[in-house]
Order: sequence, then structure tokens, then C-alpha cells
Amino acid sequence: MAPARGRPGPAILPGMPLSLHHIVIDAHDLPALARFWAAALRWRILSEREREIVIGPDETAPVGICFMPVTDPKKVKNRLHLDLTSAADDRAAEIERLLALGARHTDVGQRGDESWTVLADPEGNEFCVVRPKTTLIG
Repeated sequence: MAPARGRPGPAILPGMPLSLHHIVIDAHDLPALARFWAAALRWRILSEREREIVIGPDETAPVGICFMPVTDPKKVKNRLHLDLTSAADDRAAEIERLLALGARHTDVGQRGDESWTVLADPEGNEFCVVRPKTTLIG
């Protein structure tokens, strides 16, 4: 499928048959959860349909988050979660900002000496605010 006129296509490198397009999060209240994550990441809503809302930094970003409806209640810890990071001097303030947006502290068995803080979004999906990182493996 060709990209829309005036918009670049996805960034796919030679020899790379696949690229990550969206991370999909199941949601009971699509608009509310999408608004939470857009505010949390300082992104914006890029597309809003009845059964799908996409957020991202902009339309040309290499990956976005897509929210899709689900009726099943969440019963166990996530099998996948997001790790968020910020500048060293902003970490505590960012955690407070996320809590003010509707996140809450949650216990997934941490001991208390971790370099990350576990939070849950308004629907209970766990995510972490980790110490500042400069690389994907740092």
C-alpha cells in the first residue's frame, strides 16, 4: 500500500522485512485511556474511530500506540508493559504528574530497592518509570 500523498511511508530499512507499527493496548474506555496515555507521553491523538484510537508524537513517527476495545476484565499482571524514562532531575516530578493524570502506584512484587517505580494506568495496566537512560541497553 502506498503512503498517502504528501506523507512519508514507514521507515523500513533494506533487508528489514518488518517494522514495528503500533503497540496495541486493549481498553474498556478507549477515549479515556487514549487521553491518559497521550497526556502521559505528551503525545497527541492522531486518529479516532469508533473501535480504534491511535496516539503518537506526530503522524510520521516510526511507532504509535493504538487502543482497541475489549470487554473482558483484566485478571492478572500484564505480560507486556511499557518502561518510561525522563531526565534525572525530572523523575520524581514526572511520577507525580502521572499520578495526577490518573495513574496509581501498584505492587507487582517489587522489593523496594529497585531503580524503577511501578504504576498502573486508569484501567490497571502496569508500566514503569525507570531511571534515566541514554541508550536502549543502558
